[in-house]
Amino acid sequence: MAHEEALQMMTESEEESTFPSEEEEDFDDELLYFEERCDAAENPISKEKMPASAHHTRATHKRLSAFNSVENLNICERDSDQMSAAKRARTLSWKAETDVDQVPQTLRFLPAREPGPQLSAADSHSPMSLFKLFFTESAVENLCHNTNAQAARAMAKGHKYKWTDVGVDELYRYIGLIFYMSVLKMSSITDYWRQDSPFSLPFPATVMSRDRYRTISWNVHMSHPDADEENDRKRGTDQHDRLFRIKPLMDIIRLACKAFYHPRRNLAVKERLVACRAKTGMRRCTKVKPTKLGFKFFDLSDSSNGYIVDFSIYTGKNSFPADHGLSYDAVMSLLDRKVLGSGYHVFMDDFYTSPKLFTDLFALKFGACGTYREQRKGFPKTAANSLSRSSSRGSIRWIRDGPLVCVKWMDTQVVSVCSTIHAAYTGDRVKRNIKAQHTKSVPCPAPVTAYSQHMGGVDLSNQLLQYYAAQHKTMKWYRKVFLHFLDIAANNAFILHKELHDNMTRKEFMEELIAELCGVSQKAAPKQSSTEHVPIPGAELTSDVRRNATVGRRICVHCKAVHGKRSQTPWKCQACDVYLCLQLKRNCFLEWHTSL
Repeated sequence: MAHEEALQMMTESEEESTFPSEEEEDFDDELLYFEERCDAAENPISKEKMPASAHHTRATHKRLSAFNSVENLNICERDSDQMSAAKRARTLSWKAETDVDQVPQTLRFLPAREPGPQLSAADSHSPMSLFKLFFTESAVENLCHNTNAQAARAMAKGHKYKWTDVGVDELYRYIGLIFYMSVLKMSSITDYWRQDSPFSLPFPATVMSRDRYRTISWNVHMSHPDADEENDRKRGTDQHDRLFRIKPLMDIIRLACKAFYHPRRNLAVKERLVACRAKTGMRRCTKVKPTKLGFKFFDLSDSSNGYIVDFSIYTGKNSFPADHGLSYDAVMSLLDRKVLGSGYHVFMDDFYTSPKLFTDLFALKFGACGTYREQRKGFPKTAANSLSRSSSRGSIRWIRDGPLVCVKWMDTQVVSVCSTIHAAYTGDRVKRNIKAQHTKSVPCPAPVTAYSQHMGGVDLSNQLLQYYAAQHKTMKWYRKVFLHFLDIAANNAFILHKELHDNMTRKEFMEELIAELCGVSQKAAPKQSSTEHVPIPGAELTSDVRRNATVGRRICVHCKAVHGKRSQTPWKCQACDVYLCLQLKRNCFLEWHTSL
């Protein structure tokens, strides 16, 4: 099939890209920043050792930053003792918007495939068919196998509940109920099966019973329990895989994300926290928001529509194969030139931005733009001609070092952005409120304008995931991640549908997906209220009591259809207008309406 061929092509191209093997410089601020958000004990930082004769080599000279005043003064002294102090000061001073900046080298955009959905727009794609690109039947079949094995193990340990093996169709209905609960929010799972209440929801009980839903939830498993035990015995060694319980499904979804959609030029990298308070043994975000424990996902998304192209999960040290620091390695792990192509523009926030990352990306033909923290090593430290608190709104200062330009812009406060894509200032202006009902047009650097525009793709992705998030409380950490995988699959399936057909809102898409997963039709006429289905006499009553039981009797439609009998009855249903028996020993009225 075409889908399987696309996945096979992506599998063959999933090879590790080779990146420069130089050591990362010591980023003190990165460690401080990450200590506030994750445990810094798992984020070792290595210092770059510079040999005494390194300044004689061309490669080392490229690594030296023109932003470090001490290093630059040393270089200037070695290159020319005749250079005046005034000239060195001009080299290091910030330039204003009136100074002309050289436009950096334009990277040619050469994507590996035609950007957009890798599906035929001429074909009709239902929400469920697109969702099954990520949760394939083979993947769900494997999920069923592991879930049944986990249930058997639980019952062998003494858990007492009724269990029958779950099949593919039933697991899709189970997923449909999870999405149903994401659209209609209730305070607890049991409320969806509550009866005899003004707030009762009749639909979930028609898909599966409450106890069946709960037992599947307790046992849903993405890896085989026997393999889990073998992996657990390796805990504390390099062979132990902290993501082993989620890896089978995670690999399938990551592969599908890249196989069925190729991103457009502008990409965004950002982290996402999946809240979870279960004990996992993995490093998680704990310092800033103690009530918001969870897993850190690093996402690469298409800035134009929020499609999640790839993602990775932080598990502590050794999360990534390289050793250049978490922020550097997280970005590099998501950018595979063999899969994407070259000439892409990557936008990121200040957690990831560093001179080494940007220059290495530029060497790989990836442009980059992002906010940065001034205390990070390698960024401008000079105060000559820099912005001050008294600088007027819209003031711009910039310094260029080869392809990398660092820009400061005074808005309500100083905004620091660097880029290997843009010139410092190209004449852009933005409107700002100065006083009540008064606006002013002020200059705005090109990197700031582009950053504001394209990092919105990350916010769009967050919004799409949060509108109908499948997350709810659970005791198992891997089930939290399983629910997030459902969110990613539904989000990407909706974006594919929008790109191909653009005829549904997100709510309409989710409603149709839920109906297809649960095996019901959205277009079916709603059942009439039970208050209309009441028995009434089939003929008008007369004053002769003896004739009321015989006049107007008709054959019971239920007796004739089910039992083949021609029993006659004076009763009929007011709403259905069919004759039905209503006796102490034979209640065809109830049986008929139950079977509807």
